[in-house]
This record gives sequence, C-alpha cells and structure tokens, in this order.
Amino acid sequence: MDRLDELAIFVAIIEAGSLAGAARRLRRSRPAVTRALAALEDRVGQRLITRSTRRFMPSEAGRELAIAARRVLGDYAASLGGVSEAPVSGLLRITAPLSFGRRHVTPLVSEFLDLYPQVQVELVLADRNLDLIEEDLQVAVRIGPLPHSRFRVRKVGEVRRILVASPAYLAGAPPLRRPSDIAAHETIVSVAATPIMTWQFGGAGRRSRVALTPRLIVNEVESVLIAARAGRGLARPLSYQAADDIAAGTLVRLLPEFEPEALPVQLVTPGGRHPLPRVRAFIDHAVERLPKLAPIGAA
Repeated sequence: MDRLDELAIFVAIIEAGSLAGAARRLRRSRPAVTRALAALEDRVGQRLITRSTRRFMPSEAGRELAIAARRVLGDYAASLGGVSEAPVSGLLRITAPLSFGRRHVTPLVSEFLDLYPQVQVELVLADRNLDLIEEDLQVAVRIGPLPHSRFRVRKVGEVRRILVASPAYLAGAPPLRRPSDIAAHETIVSVAATPIMTWQFGGAGRRSRVALTPRLIVNEVESVLIAARAGRGLARPLSYQAADDIAAGTLVRLLPEFEPEALPVQLVTPGGRHPLPRVRAFIDHAVERLPKLAPIGAA
C-alpha cells in the first residue's frame, strides 16, 4: 500500500472515530483499513490509536503523527492545485467559547454554509479550551493570550474586560471615580472568569488590583448580566458580552480609563503550510466577516 495512502487512512480513522466509519468514508473494506493501521503502527513502532468508551482516539504518538500527516496531505493536495483546484467540501469541526460562539460564530457559520453547499459544519461551543488534535477539531476561536505552539494563529479582533452596573444600582450607590472605590460597592463575580477574588485594572505601567468581597458569585456570564441588570451591583464581563446591554442603556460602562489591556480574539488551526480547502475557506471568510458581525473591540 502507498505510504501516503496509509496516512490518509490514519487521519480518516481519527476524524471518523472508528475503523468502520473510516472505511465508509474512504469506500474501503474494514479489513483493509485495519491492515493499514497495523502496518503504520509497525512502521512507527508505537501504538497510534487508543479506544475510549465512545470512539477511537489518537495516543500521544498518534497526535504527533496526525499533525504531520495533515501537513503532508495538505501539501500534497496543494501541489495538485495547479492541475485541478480542490473543491471546498467535507466535514469542518469548529470550536469557540460558549457565549462568543452563540452570538458571533454561529451567524458566521450560517453564512459559510450558504456559500459552500458541499460543506458540513459541526460547531462545538465550550468555555474550556478543547485539544484540537484529541477532539479532531480543525478551527478554534480563542480569546486571550496563547501559549507557544505549533498551531497557526490569525488575529481577528480584541475584547476588553469592562466594569458595568445598572442605572438603578448607580443611582443609590457611593461615588465611583477610581478602582479603589469599588471596596464600598456590592459586586457580582463570575468564578469562571475570575477564580481569584480580585479584579485587575490599568494597562502596562499602572496596574492595580482590587480585593473583592462579593455578595453574589456565579459560574457563568449570563447569570452575571441578569444580576447586574437587576441592580445587584458591579460586574466585570467582556466587552462583547455586555455590548447589547450598553447599547440599550440597561448597563453603564464604568471607569473606561482604568480598563486593562485588550485581549486578542484569534483563530487557531493545526500547523501546516497548506490547510485543507474547507479550513482555508472558513479562515478567509472569518477574517473578513467576523469583525463586521461583531464590534468585539468595544462595547
């Protein structure tokens, strides 16, 4: 069997989550897929696939090989582009933070599906950073600084951590002119965003921290916003999360001059000089459209 074919079968097993699924996708017999995997594992000298309760998953060695295999296959497909442009088709798995994904990535995906009828998208929304290789994801939306990695990164915007409260709360609250004044106020804290009970203010060179004694602690942002609208105190969402409320006047942005530095919004894809056509098409679409769908840098 051609060794490039072995890599394609290996990637198909990971993407399908089973030998049978890979066989159906490639229109091969299951024994042929099994033999290809066994031959590849013999060549590498390590187990590449482990079976979980739900699906086949790559081992540590398998994850490393999957990155290299996708790069090799992408380069091979790109080398044929001058002869025949590869179609934008197939399954594209994307992950994004829950709130951001609901508000901004879902409309983006809907537009993308209209543009490319042969593409199927699975959108996985989660507030924890999923492993792209282990979860077989081709694109991730990440908010905030990223650790150094082999992945490709495209910045598409910025968001800020902002201080807000309802007009009703502010009408009866003490003056708020600087971060130290927060000690006299009621606060609402999201433990998902701020596991330590402090809020940081100010950019480079003038940072300060405010210790909190919150009246209300929740674990997700929608509850924070509901409580803030109801006048329960000061809250600290990201700018895009409170944008609708600020535009409607149900929340007021406070102390903007003391806000910390902006956080980047980035698109992350596995490495390789030539991504799959559907991945490349989605990245190009997102870079163009996402900032227009969401003024994510300001509330």
